[in-house]
Amino acid sequence: MGPMGTALVTGATAGLGLEFAWQLATARHHLVLVARDEARLEEVARQIHAAAGVDVEVIAADLSVDDDVERVAERLRVDGEDDDDKRRPVGLLVNNAGFGMSQRFIDGDLDLELTGLDLMVRAVLVLSRAAVGQMTHRGRGAILNVGSVAALTASGTYAAHKAWVRSFTEGLASELRGSGVTATVVAPGLTHTEFHARAHADMSGLPEIAWLEAPRVVADALADVRRGVVLSTPSLRYKAASAFLRVAPRGAIRAFGKYR
Repeated sequence: MGPMGTALVTGATAGLGLEFAWQLATARHHLVLVARDEARLEEVARQIHAAAGVDVEVIAADLSVDDDVERVAERLRVDGEDDDDKRRPVGLLVNNAGFGMSQRFIDGDLDLELTGLDLMVRAVLVLSRAAVGQMTHRGRGAILNVGSVAALTASGTYAAHKAWVRSFTEGLASELRGSGVTATVVAPGLTHTEFHARAHADMSGLPEIAWLEAPRVVADALADVRRGVVLSTPSLRYKAASAFLRVAPRGAIRAFGKYR
């Protein structure tokens, strides 16, 4: 990843997004932080700037809303060549924003499903396109998309969105070969953040060994970005689980049940 200068992180005020922001700031990257809650964004920006001394821009945006996505895309298109635009080009885009949906598709809230699709699929597509334009023009940069081990399961629309993110990132990485720009998808397993509480998902029955810590997940993902790895799976236990899910009969995976 090297001295990429400026990183833009979506979903930056909580969970993995907040951990990405702190680790990137510690590594001396300037930041552009994107989230819905402007007050929380400003507070996080103030804390990171005070602690790490890096510049922190904020963009309050709901990435399930087309106009808000476009405002973030406009920031990603900055390539540093416009004398009137003093903003630094973004060298690393972290598409992290997302949420879990604790509902069945067939009788759940359709508006919630469409919000999830817009946030975790459409926004990733639009923002990646905006970023790769200026990155390939400059001949350097990286995109890191946050996927999930759930992409290999049959566990509803969240898993389907993450399967799209995985496939999209692999295709993007192939297109970018030789351009100086890389694309990585990180597939965390269960990670201790507020993600599951926000989704109202009861995870109390799962053993502690199933859980990862956010700092480890983020450190592993950023190390893989630096190495140009396309598929990043933090921890040996989830590497093993992913290998099993890739070779197991899909009928068995469907019968295993839902993670939601």
